[in-house]
Amino acid sequence: MERRTFLATLAASLAPRLTWADVGAPAFLAAGKQGEIFFLHGLTATGTSLFRIALPGRGHAAAAHPVRAEAVAFARRPGTFALVIDCATGATRHRLTPPDGMQFNGHGAYSLDGSLLMTSEVLAETSEGRIGLWDTRTYARLTDWPSNGIGPHDIKRLPNGRLAVANGGIRTDPVDRTKLNIPDMAPNLTLLSEDGALLDQINLPDLRQNSIRHLALCGDRIAFAMQWEGDPAEPVPQLGFWTPGSAPVLCNPPTAQAFTMQGYAGSIAATPDRVLITSPKGGALMLFAATGSHLATHLRADLSGAATAGGIFTVTDGQGAVWTADDAGLAPLATGDTQWDNHLVGLS
Repeated sequence: MERRTFLATLAASLAPRLTWADVGAPAFLAAGKQGEIFFLHGLTATGTSLFRIALPGRGHAAAAHPVRAEAVAFARRPGTFALVIDCATGATRHRLTPPDGMQFNGHGAYSLDGSLLMTSEVLAETSEGRIGLWDTRTYARLTDWPSNGIGPHDIKRLPNGRLAVANGGIRTDPVDRTKLNIPDMAPNLTLLSEDGALLDQINLPDLRQNSIRHLALCGDRIAFAMQWEGDPAEPVPQLGFWTPGSAPVLCNPPTAQAFTMQGYAGSIAATPDRVLITSPKGGALMLFAATGSHLATHLRADLSGAATAGGIFTVTDGQGAVWTADDAGLAPLATGDTQWDNHLVGLS
């Protein structure tokens, strides 16, 4: 019996893996809820679901393998699961577990060649950040790197292989997510080399309560979305740009719209000349030019997920709708009974 099990496992590992083209070439991955069941969906560029795969709990973000039709679905933090899913069959190939005393923190990214998966993690008791490394042949854990901050959340692999890390700066209770250090929190945006060495880092000394949470690539710059933990009566920007080696640039909306986002950017997406941020709290999205100037604000309840496909912005909401967005407004793509969750992950 043990020999047969071993041979079956070996055969499965040697079998050719299907590519994203083999499962309909989805443009996006998105977590959502239908009834009382949580799913991971693969969506076309027009918002049609190509597949849906049940999850054991509420999903947050996902990471897509660059070649294989394989994705990792991350639990809403603090993470209790990270599932490696075969998107052709719906089978869970692996269930990843961080070392004792550590938790997943909602996001991950693959290396350029797909041989490594990198996961944002924290030491549960202190929220000290780590980046977990996993060998994608077997999804065995190899090691972890310091994230060089507290509470890392989103991570983005750059085209040159380096890794950008949004260290949100918030220490949280490992069980109920109570925020423990708001008065002295210290977010930063960190750049790591391909072997985990610290290359560069910025912080926001004048806005230390503006948690850096989510990232998008805008040309050769890193766009970052923030969530304000300070005085709600104080208007602060929710978007910034960073070119490593220089100071960050923060982007303010018009004064009359300073409170539209309610201090909270839930997701971010970028093209070479535009950046979009969403606010489920404010029921709004804002578009900015790559120069940092505000272009448009559009209102829609519970907007959150955002990504691009073919240079077009796509956003999702918690009421089951998928939209395109541009300077002129929102245009509906699809509607359904899925309550879309925080993020829309592009595969391109």
